[in-house]
Amino acid sequence: MNIKRASAVSLAPLALLAACGAQEAPAPPPVSPPPTVNSVATTATATPKPADSRPYAMDRSAFNETAFRLNIPMYWAADKNNDGALDPDEVKSLLFYPSEAKWTEGGKFNETFENALAQIKAAEKASAPADERQKLVREELAQGATTLVHSDLRGLSDEEKILTRHMLKVAEMIDDLFATQTGAKALESKLPKDDAASLAVFRRNWGPKCVAPKTEKNAACSAIPNAPKPIVSAYPSRLQSDPSFCTALETNPNAKKLLEPFVVVQEKLTRPLEKDAKAVLEVVPYAVAYKDHMTAIGVELKAAADDVKDAKEAPLKAYLLAASKSFTTNDWLPADEAWAKMNAQNSKWYLRVAPDEVYWDPCAQKAGFHLAFARINPDSLSWQQKLNPVQTEMENALAAHIGAPYKARKVTFHLPDFIDIVFNAGDSRHTHGGTIGQSLPNWGKVAAEGRGRTVAMSNLYNDADTLGMRKKQAESLLTKEALAWHESSPRASLLTTILHEATHNLGPTHEYTFGGQNDSKAFGGGMAAMLEELKAQTGGLYYIEFLRKKGIINDEQAKQTYTEGIVWAFGHISRGMYTGTGARKAYSQLAAIQVGFFMDEGALVWDSNAVAANGADKGAYALNFDKMVPAVDKLMKVVGGIKAKNDNKAALELANQYVDGKTVPQELITERELRFPKPSFVYGIEM
Repeated sequence: MNIKRASAVSLAPLALLAACGAQEAPAPPPVSPPPTVNSVATTATATPKPADSRPYAMDRSAFNETAFRLNIPMYWAADKNNDGALDPDEVKSLLFYPSEAKWTEGGKFNETFENALAQIKAAEKASAPADERQKLVREELAQGATTLVHSDLRGLSDEEKILTRHMLKVAEMIDDLFATQTGAKALESKLPKDDAASLAVFRRNWGPKCVAPKTEKNAACSAIPNAPKPIVSAYPSRLQSDPSFCTALETNPNAKKLLEPFVVVQEKLTRPLEKDAKAVLEVVPYAVAYKDHMTAIGVELKAAADDVKDAKEAPLKAYLLAASKSFTTNDWLPADEAWAKMNAQNSKWYLRVAPDEVYWDPCAQKAGFHLAFARINPDSLSWQQKLNPVQTEMENALAAHIGAPYKARKVTFHLPDFIDIVFNAGDSRHTHGGTIGQSLPNWGKVAAEGRGRTVAMSNLYNDADTLGMRKKQAESLLTKEALAWHESSPRASLLTTILHEATHNLGPTHEYTFGGQNDSKAFGGGMAAMLEELKAQTGGLYYIEFLRKKGIINDEQAKQTYTEGIVWAFGHISRGMYTGTGARKAYSQLAAIQVGFFMDEGALVWDSNAVAANGADKGAYALNFDKMVPAVDKLMKVVGGIKAKNDNKAALELANQYVDGKTVPQELITERELRFPKPSFVYGIEM
């Protein structure tokens, strides 16, 4: 399972006007190679500045917004010399665009750049589209701000560069496979090819549907005219015409088999030539349903393994070989076993390529294909040295706190390795925000025995743009006194990520059963996913006091971490409680439950007359730290008890009270948070 930061809230060590349609200004000569699509968003409307005659003087945010919207694989990383003009050493090329381009030669901008710049300037002056759908598409794009994840790999050895190139090829294949899973691939031919903004939405969102908070519930907001509904490939298309098809599958007598994570559900006619023919449901392994994709990925992983010659990278080589086989056999245990043996001590790399998380699936049951490729950050060792000795004590404390029927287990999980993401693909590359902590695998022997790996993505959300935006959001909702405990650095958010991921391995996990049922069977996929994330995020707060008492953190760090947890929750509340199709949003709902519960317990106090820390907004939250620990303890016991007893009634009551009730001022929080767009990560490397 993972913890996501799908908002401008930073929790790591832890753009966009649509220039398309009849009103677009005539485009200048194309860049070489031709630009394609993807999009960006602005943080706020810039104050007009006097005209500047310098050819590269421009607003950085507007430049990035327009380049993204035109799908030009270029990003102005930072105005390093603060001169308000783009310089050759400030521009970066981006990955995962339909085209590639080099923008400089000999330390100067080249002709390809000049052509692209002419397109960007023309597009910035273009009129807004008249078409209603295109207006909605523009609104959708404006809710995301491109944020660069850049890696300088020029110092790698030749062998390491070969590995990276292999992983880029695998990433492209994973993208294609995941697009097939989501149903996006089947709709590509319907895209309006001359509509850059629509192409940008489709590419960024993994399909035509709008998913940003202000537009996701508007059925007319789509990258494709007439808003066709994507049909995910995991289930028969006929079933998906019924909004309650997931419930029907969950109550099917054969549900356990149908809802296994690594199979596709298909329909088969019995007696197909007879009048009484019936459609029956059967399961097809991923390796059969997606044979061409998975075979090709297996071949490339094997080639990557063959090119690993360094004896010090033997664990990585073993994982590549095992994963290569798993993609053809659909048996993921050998790959999980090899992957679990990699760590920060025996490899410079972090790699996970597999089907893992279920959040993409409307039924929250099927594992989505993804790739995460990263460098190990050695700072992880310090936290491991602090927390490894107390793993058993953490499990025992939580088990005693939850109480019967849950009993403490032997836990041997790995505490987070810190990793610096190089690039993500498939289900790991999100429309907005990104995963900043993850514990895998979710199923199987390795997971059941606590031998999986946990990682914290240490280079996400710590850029100056995101940190500045995050502070402004916090200033709009917290009192001045509460804001004093908000740390504008990754330290506090990193600790919550570490503890969140550790808690996924503690207490009643996905593999835990009671009354012969696991959580998916007892609660249904959507509720089960939400409860597991609620347990983990509450654990991220519960163990703060545990660490404080042991002297691992001090009082100041504890207060900063509690504050970070609240600020994180505000960001997810702003994303709405349900998707456009009515599915639960796990992080949004857990955030509302936490904020509402803490309000009822007096740990978080809403004062409608208080002035927020920004001095402008009326109404703000104060923090009562004297009541925070008891409130967190109480919520941990409630959530742990629900999972331990598979108490679906209590789970629904908790959600009804805080997710669907009036305790939390969701509209107000949303309005203040959504004054700013959400980060939308783009990737670049130098090698």
